[in-house]
Amino acid sequence: MSNDGNKKQFWKRNAAKVPGSIQHVYGAQHPPFDPLLHANLIKAGNRPPPATPGKPKKATTFQEFESITSDAWDVGDDDDELLAMAAQNLNIDVVMETANKVIENHSKQQEKQRQDDTTELEQREEDTQEEAAEDEEEDEDDEEDRVGEGDVTSPDVSFASQSSPYTDGRLVKSQSEAPIGSPKDAAGEHAALHRQRSLPHRPPLIPLVARMADQNTSGTPAMTEREASRLDKFKQLLAGPNTELEELRKLSWSGIPRQVRPITWKLLSGYLPANAERRESVLQRKRQEYFGFIQQYYDSRNDEHHQDTYRQIHIDIPRTNPLIPLFQQASVQEIFERILFIWAIRHPASGYVQGINDLVTPFFVVYVFEYIEEEVENFDVSSLQEEALRNIEADSFWCMSKLLDGIQDNYTFAQPGIQRKVKALEELVSRIDESVHRHMQQYEVEYLQFAFRWMNNLLMRELPLRCTIRLWDTYQAEPEGFSHFHLYVCAAFLVRWRKEILEERDFQGLMILLQNLPTMHWGNEEVSVLLAEAYRLKFAFADAPNHYKR
Repeated sequence: MSNDGNKKQFWKRNAAKVPGSIQHVYGAQHPPFDPLLHANLIKAGNRPPPATPGKPKKATTFQEFESITSDAWDVGDDDDELLAMAAQNLNIDVVMETANKVIENHSKQQEKQRQDDTTELEQREEDTQEEAAEDEEEDEDDEEDRVGEGDVTSPDVSFASQSSPYTDGRLVKSQSEAPIGSPKDAAGEHAALHRQRSLPHRPPLIPLVARMADQNTSGTPAMTEREASRLDKFKQLLAGPNTELEELRKLSWSGIPRQVRPITWKLLSGYLPANAERRESVLQRKRQEYFGFIQQYYDSRNDEHHQDTYRQIHIDIPRTNPLIPLFQQASVQEIFERILFIWAIRHPASGYVQGINDLVTPFFVVYVFEYIEEEVENFDVSSLQEEALRNIEADSFWCMSKLLDGIQDNYTFAQPGIQRKVKALEELVSRIDESVHRHMQQYEVEYLQFAFRWMNNLLMRELPLRCTIRLWDTYQAEPEGFSHFHLYVCAAFLVRWRKEILEERDFQGLMILLQNLPTMHWGNEEVSVLLAEAYRLKFAFADAPNHYKR
């Protein structure tokens, strides 16, 4: 089938999966937007024509999927060196050497893990063979005892009396109790059992929202000496009368401990002042200001002028992390509705756009952990005091607003910020991995078709929430992290899947892969490597944009 045929089938099938008009996909305040059309216009160097409100075009939609969520912070061994360079202008050779060291360390850890798995597998097979031999000897002894006592059995029955791995470990005394099936079936079952025993040990399943103290399990592990040392550094820095924000950024670049993440995010986002004495008064004033907005504007949500905006928010909120019970609680959804509606009212240039709802969730989870110690996945927020819930809501609103202030052109008319970033991503990838770029061109995959969501949702639909929170630690610490550094993270993220991309040989396969990348079990190590790659790309290209122009 031709590429054109594959593309038509792909968009037709996926458009049916997402109900509603283009307003459902891209937001109530925006006219219809066609990624294919805009990609071609950008290539030609033309400005996209304004949409005609009276004649909306049929929308091109993306296949929606949700990521499981959790939380983590970085515990890598080489990141202290990396973060020390983050806010400085360094020699490019030094930067490249440091980033390479992080990546090399990752490779060594992976190789060590493979060797450990192989050793464990060999030991398990030896143990299995020894146990089988011991069982056989015991069965022979039992048979000899029974014969000596006058218990005459036929050869068939005595054979069936041997312990079988297919009969829950019981001794089968007669053929009627033996498993029914041909010898071939038994051999197949035995082979399947052997394969199962030979599989390497699988890591524990990551809960949807793990404790923020641990990226991989739901328990609370003992803090390592390095983690305790890092936490002490944060506490000492935050305890001073005036927090040195540059030092805090350097320390935060490689991850922030759970215990100090809420206050650190508030400081790095500019929500709280560096002066410790002023913080409490600022918090009280900003929280009162937010709830003043609620009293002033929220009742207007059903007015004719605002009802489309509120309706779109009301539709999108239940789809925010639908697999997580926390976000399906009515009180949590009401909080999100108020945050998003007030933000839309106060930012009429963009209004509400689908995707902004995702950006509330990291702040909400981080600030909930300011008041609880248990797992958050099934936490009932109604058990919190009303004042705590109000604080979480107001803090989430202001920090999300600070984030969006730096990327608002992503959400204004025709979303020019996203279009520029997707074009820059295409140019960057064409220079750093020409094979991937040409492969996409060969099968007519436009970057806008998959990377639009990467920019619109800041990779939140591609990564588990635990990874997003770890990523945002660095974004908060990096100058222009959400608006500028994110481009290099996306480039590193795309090239990370080069092997899988090059194996796909048609448009449909590539699109399905790029919209469903297998990051479900990602944790700190993968995010650290991704950030190291992005850091290296930034220093190679950020100050020399002609490097990625042909």
